[in-house]
Amino acid sequence: MAMKLSRQFTVFGSAVFCVVIFSLYLMLDRGHFDHPKSPRREGTFPKGQLSMLQEKIDHLERLLAENNEIISNIRDSVINLSESVKDGQKNPEAINFSQGSLSELFPSASALFAVDSEDCLFASKSGSHGSGVQMLDVYDILPFDNPDGGVWKQGFDITYSENEWDSEPLQVFVVPHSHNDPGWLKTFDDYFRDQTQHILNNMVIKLQEDNRRKFMWSEISYFSKWWEGIDSQKRDAVKRLLKDGQFEIVTGGWVMPDEASPHYFALIDQLIEGHQWLEKNLGVKPKSGWAIDPFGHSPTMAYLLKRTGFSNMLIQRVHYSVKKYFATQKTLEFFWRQNWDPKLCCQFDFKRLPGGRVSCPWRVPPEAIHAGNVQHRAWIILDQYRKKSKLFRTKVLLAPLGDDFRYSESSEWDQQYQNYQKLFDYMNSHPEWHVKAQFGTLSDYFEALRKESNLGEKSSNSFFPVLSGDFFTYADRDHHYWSGYFTSRPFYKRLDRVLESYLRAAEILYSLALVQASKYEKMSVFPSVDNYKLLTEARRNLGLFQHHDAITGTSKDWVVVDYGTRLFHSIMNLKKVITDSAHILILKDKSAYNYDTSTLFLKMDDIQSGQDSLPHKTVIKLTSQPRYLLIYNPMEQERFSVVSVSVNSPRVKLLSPLGKPVTVQINAVWNGATTVSHEAYQISFVAHLPPLGLGVYQLLEVQSSEAVLADYNIYMRKSRQEKPDKLFKIKEMENSVDNIILENSYMKLWFSGMSGLLEKIRTKEDGKNHQMKVEFAWYGTTSNRDKSGAYLFLPDGDAKPYIFTDPPTIRVAHGSIFSEVLCFFNHVTHSMRLYKVQGLEGQSVEVSNIVDIRGEYNRELAMRISSDINSENKFYTDLNGYQIQPRLTMSKLPLQANIYPMTTMAYIQDAGVRLTLHSAQSLGVASLKNGQLEVIMDRRLMQDDNRGLGQGVQDNKITANAFRLLLERRHGTDVNQEKASVSFPSLLSHMTSSFLNHPIIPMTTYADSGVPEMLNTFSPLMSSMPCDMHMVNLRTIQSKVDIEPSDEAALILHRKGFDCRFSNRDMGLLCSTTQGKIKVHKLFNNFKVESLTHTSLSLMHSPPDARNVSEISMSSMEINTFRIRLR
Repeated sequence: MAMKLSRQFTVFGSAVFCVVIFSLYLMLDRGHFDHPKSPRREGTFPKGQLSMLQEKIDHLERLLAENNEIISNIRDSVINLSESVKDGQKNPEAINFSQGSLSELFPSASALFAVDSEDCLFASKSGSHGSGVQMLDVYDILPFDNPDGGVWKQGFDITYSENEWDSEPLQVFVVPHSHNDPGWLKTFDDYFRDQTQHILNNMVIKLQEDNRRKFMWSEISYFSKWWEGIDSQKRDAVKRLLKDGQFEIVTGGWVMPDEASPHYFALIDQLIEGHQWLEKNLGVKPKSGWAIDPFGHSPTMAYLLKRTGFSNMLIQRVHYSVKKYFATQKTLEFFWRQNWDPKLCCQFDFKRLPGGRVSCPWRVPPEAIHAGNVQHRAWIILDQYRKKSKLFRTKVLLAPLGDDFRYSESSEWDQQYQNYQKLFDYMNSHPEWHVKAQFGTLSDYFEALRKESNLGEKSSNSFFPVLSGDFFTYADRDHHYWSGYFTSRPFYKRLDRVLESYLRAAEILYSLALVQASKYEKMSVFPSVDNYKLLTEARRNLGLFQHHDAITGTSKDWVVVDYGTRLFHSIMNLKKVITDSAHILILKDKSAYNYDTSTLFLKMDDIQSGQDSLPHKTVIKLTSQPRYLLIYNPMEQERFSVVSVSVNSPRVKLLSPLGKPVTVQINAVWNGATTVSHEAYQISFVAHLPPLGLGVYQLLEVQSSEAVLADYNIYMRKSRQEKPDKLFKIKEMENSVDNIILENSYMKLWFSGMSGLLEKIRTKEDGKNHQMKVEFAWYGTTSNRDKSGAYLFLPDGDAKPYIFTDPPTIRVAHGSIFSEVLCFFNHVTHSMRLYKVQGLEGQSVEVSNIVDIRGEYNRELAMRISSDINSENKFYTDLNGYQIQPRLTMSKLPLQANIYPMTTMAYIQDAGVRLTLHSAQSLGVASLKNGQLEVIMDRRLMQDDNRGLGQGVQDNKITANAFRLLLERRHGTDVNQEKASVSFPSLLSHMTSSFLNHPIIPMTTYADSGVPEMLNTFSPLMSSMPCDMHMVNLRTIQSKVDIEPSDEAALILHRKGFDCRFSNRDMGLLCSTTQGKIKVHKLFNNFKVESLTHTSLSLMHSPPDARNVSEISMSSMEINTFRIRLR
């Protein structure tokens, strides 16, 4: 989404602004001239095209005259991902992982958790190797004083001598492109109808007119929609243009994703969806990445592109001070290394000057070029190219030509291509100028660059600097930091993750169900094709939402509704895929399997009534006949998890898969804060489930229930004398200064009796108390002209404490399985729940906030945790749920610059402890004072922030945010380690994050149907996978024809990097680590692995000698994709 500048923008403002705009030519076109319809100008010139051209030329001449010396803006940043070196296997002998049998009991403490000591070496060695440019150091060096560079605000003068190119001519590649946002100011479908289809139709015609013309495209969501509607003649023409190198697909993902908020699951999924579509329909494999519009950049994206087989990528939006610094240092081209990876990863190029107000080299057309002006024009443009090239280390230059939705008119193609061609011909015919200029695609440019810098050779790595770190938080001018969008529209940031967890569960269950349907000859009955279509649509809807105006919360209200409706429909469809798949998998007698849409077998236990409402539990009706409760565990680890469902009677009995009674806690279901509803009861119990498997529990109504009732204490300002409840023990009292206390075997929590908020934690293992104050706070926005909006966070100073005149109503529940404290404030219902279970769920506190700021005016609500941890201005946030990036809170930067994106976790630490906030949704996070961690939960802003959206953020919803708070003891830390540019979560922390992001999925059988006999459990794996191995997906691959499944699936595995220097108490993990090795034949249970071969991340490239793999072996942090065939 390049910026459409509003008319009243001063020329100067827009100039500074341009730093973020991709193509200069366009910026002028759009920013200064895009209002031909405005009444002021109408009639000034003869009607028609000439008048517009004339007007543009006048503007251009004025600007040229004003700033002749300054070079324009812009920079494309480019990344060359250098080929990954194959790791030598460190350890030849295989290590099997434990064959754990499913015991009914809790895990016994001792035998469970075996971490191989070699697996601890990774984190302790990581990050010690030097990187040329570490972004944290760059931030340290830069004063961020924003000196005024004169006419070009962020610039500096550039000079060159005439004969610098005598020995080696300057090569210029002008790269035409059109950036199409899949939704922003219009919906995806409206943009397609009004603009995109015309751009692509014209492309086919215009490129064929002259084979020197080039064009490129990146968004497959649009391209596939267009392809479906065109005839075979046009399709053949496109294939020819691709083959001849005139047309290039860059990146080739479903969208050009945001890089701050998406989880790596969704980033990979949209790449696979795009690449699979290209393979099937065009047979092309993209080679280069193109990310010109996301608001800041993540090294995770560079890693993923490298794993798909790319070696170059171009990025664009980087903090203006960083860009300028890189320009002065000539580090605009560099290899981008992962923090934890000693090998080089990829090469990055920032092209283009940080620019200002604008003598515009690429905007010479559309003044028609003719014999009379060609020499003058060619000389001006060459001067610009030469100046620009002085910022780089090679004589190869890239000049993009394009912007949002450009080239929709046939005449625009003619003006651009014909005028530029005349300029190229003139320049190239003057050998004394030492220049070779031409149209090019991104790959043309990179090929020339590699040749020029001998990148193929061993010594090449020293030619460009090496950089590690990321490019958040982005600023395009002054103190305008783009940290607002890390939180904007948080309701949909949460919905995105709900869809992700359902999609992953559905993919895995569907893949397994497909194998069984085929094995038992039920393919004619099992709805494989229908459900594959639903899966495909869900992948595409999730992919669309990763777009940098969707998950970011930066599109128009009705566009948000369009995205939300797509997410919501896909969630409902995936529930069908999950229940249909579980149905065939859990049947004992597969020959009796029958699929009948009129009498469904299973249903989910929650309902969401609309795209903008929160889900609620359905009430299960009990009888003396058992109702079956199927529980799916989407994790690759055996799991003890507390499950809560709603039933219509408290007289409940629950039987485990082996038919034994299970302890149940009954909680009241409430209407509001203090009134019990007797329509339903919440029952909770600990389920023990196999990895990726199903457990079948039975619920029935009995005369006398063994279930344990929760007790309640309600604190309120004026306690009422009410008649006692017929079932629950409820004590009402006035708010008091006495603490409220919750405890389990791991910790004890103290809460304020006045506010109900947490005050301190004691960890029982070492008996230490830690101050841990939770509070809420409001941010306002500045009184200046520029205020916060969807993109920008411009606060009016530090947050003000959340003040309540009356203390909130506090409801405390005490039970045998969990206890919780709920506080009812005006704008947020806050709860903390402590599970009284052994193992993982008991070791962290579950935190939930239901936020409602719909009545507020220019306010943002934050939750802040203040501890006594001596964090020394350092904190850690994850990037895309994939890696951890250390952060420094800097006093020289404004408050809003110290806010960073958090996808799944953020932590602070000192020598003794680490406090991690795990998150089930992406939000903005900061650590503004020593020992603090705060997260912005929602923002309501009444105005546009002048970045093109043209509206504020006022469509707030009642939003549920879920977190877990984990306090861990650290040991064996050394001082050097604290300085390292890399950090890893512990295994317990990784697992806690997985529990939060992959909740178990309960389903029930329909009451009335006679239920066929089911298995007690469905266990597709022999045992838990190693603790540090995560199955990202098991995704059935499309067949070569229509949207149908093939008999192959993509098995995507991620080996997590973890830090062992944490108290190794009974972690309750039912797994061990095995140095990244898995014996393939010992992985699945009752499924035979027919073939398993290596492939690149998005299935584009398979090694020529792709042999069957019998043992999977992966390095830490690696993500690998395999093609797998199960039987």
